[in-house]
Amino acid sequence: MEQSSEKSLDFEPPADLPRLPRRQSDSSKYDYGRVVIVAGSRGMAGAAALSAMAALRSGAGLVEVIVPESIQATVASFDPCVMTHGLPEDDEGRFALSALAQIHKRCTRADVVALGPGLGRSDGLIGIVHDLWKTLPMPVVVDADALWALAQDSEWQKVEHAGPRVLTPHAGELQYLLGDNPSRRLSHPRKDLEHAATRLAEEAGVVIVLKGPASLVTDGTASTHNETGNPGMASAGTGDVLTGIITALVAQQLSIFDAARLGTWIHGAAGDVARIECGEYSLTASQVINSLSIPFMRCVTISNT
Repeated sequence: MEQSSEKSLDFEPPADLPRLPRRQSDSSKYDYGRVVIVAGSRGMAGAAALSAMAALRSGAGLVEVIVPESIQATVASFDPCVMTHGLPEDDEGRFALSALAQIHKRCTRADVVALGPGLGRSDGLIGIVHDLWKTLPMPVVVDADALWALAQDSEWQKVEHAGPRVLTPHAGELQYLLGDNPSRRLSHPRKDLEHAATRLAEEAGVVIVLKGPASLVTDGTASTHNETGNPGMASAGTGDVLTGIITALVAQQLSIFDAARLGTWIHGAAGDVARIECGEYSLTASQVINSLSIPFMRCVTISNT
């Protein structure tokens, strides 16, 4: 590996990015937000676990994962700091529609909810996702299979939602949200997708993080491109990590736009740190989580005055 090809660890976030305040000596876990993550299905326990572990390593005070009951023990085994709760599932190990009332109950105390990693796809999940999209009053970060479920209503962007929303699609998921077929992605240049994402964010009243090289963060009015990250992050699970990071930052009282901007920078910077350790071919989502501490240390204000 040529050292000259690697990014230095001596980096700082752009001056216009928000910073996190230093923590007070008398603070407690309740000061840093309660995150609830609705995720997972049989065979996809890791997606729920990665989001949860990323949220913990990103400063959330408490993290609870709501999963189908058959994978609760598996998700709990990843990290003893994560709280888990198993709910009714269908024959394929996905949330059953009958779980909706209990999901609402578990979300009641949340400061922010993440929805989607590893959910799978079913009619019941479409009903769950659309209900939560419309009714949850707290911020919700929507990713992965929840984006697919949302897109099953061709006019989802016109549906009023009770609280702030962040969507984190990659190019194919964005095309679902636009009512297009992702198999035609090669006919849509990145620039056109970014314009479409900006228009969609404004129409739906949401923040969109269009993942990919120089990820776009837009609320339809203000837009920025992220400069961190590398091709080694094109690996299963890294998007689940981003979901956990952004969710934790919202829980710490950043606005959804600032949390999306800062979270995307931190996510990419952690991937750059991990690349120095293991190279691009061997980089995994777990290594991104393990590298979060370095970019986070760069994002804390020197003082609270």
